[in-house]
Amino acid sequence: MKILKGKITSIKMTKTVIVEVERLVKHPLYQKFMRRSKKYKAHNPDLILNVGDLVSIKPVRPISKDKHYQVINKI
Repeated sequence: MKILKGKITSIKMTKTVIVEVERLVKHPLYQKFMRRSKKYKAHNPDLILNVGDLVSIKPVRPISKDKHYQVINKI
């Protein structure tokens, strides 16, 4: 399983946080590194996180339609 690290951008849902994961990708022609980001919905039953916290998430079985990740710990 691939563990992802990202920043929490929203905590408005119950037991769910939105985590934005950034990665660097090299442009195929210009060979310059670009930042690409993707948002994941992650299950967080503890409700002790705030916006801006760095967390680790791991893939789990589908919890809802869009939620397929779970928060492991706060970095």
